[in-house]
Amino acid sequence: MKKIVSLFFLSFTLFIQAQEQLSDSKGVISFEASVPFFEEVKAINEEVIFSVEIKTGEISCTVFIKDFKFKRDLMRTHFNENYLESDRYPKATFIGRIDKFDYKFISQTPTEYQIKGILKIHGKSKPIISKAWLKKIAKGIEIQSTFVVNTDDFNIEIPTIVAAKISKKVSIHLKTSILE
Repeated sequence: MKKIVSLFFLSFTLFIQAQEQLSDSKGVISFEASVPFFEEVKAINEEVIFSVEIKTGEISCTVFIKDFKFKRDLMRTHFNENYLESDRYPKATFIGRIDKFDYKFISQTPTEYQIKGILKIHGKSKPIISKAWLKKIAKGIEIQSTFVVNTDDFNIEIPTIVAAKISKKVSIHLKTSILE
């Protein structure tokens, strides 16, 4: 009988903990590093793993580099082999916190928040502060954020031969629907 009661309480505790964290494995991140008058340099990844801790506003985001899709296969090859070295550094991560986050006060109107955390790409970590817009959706919240990173901060080398065609300032956009 003690074992049954213990199992019940263990499962109940795990259920409660699961309700304290919302997650999504189909978030979307896109980036653009285009330069005027040259071919567009942008990609999208629709397999982003994202979670938020309801009580604390702590967030985590994981992106597998090889899942980025480009307009041209050759761009994808260069991106993975020459720039991000995805065999050596297979993922990018962001661990941070949404400032002044309180799940019960999120409304259906997008509200601006600030996100602070550490972005790790290409084996290098850098503190990031970004604006994000959160809004209540059926069974969860939607988060959108846009920020800019510099390739030099992450030791991503752009060969001289194409340096004029690819911006060192990369605009990143995130959108995820985190469900209960």
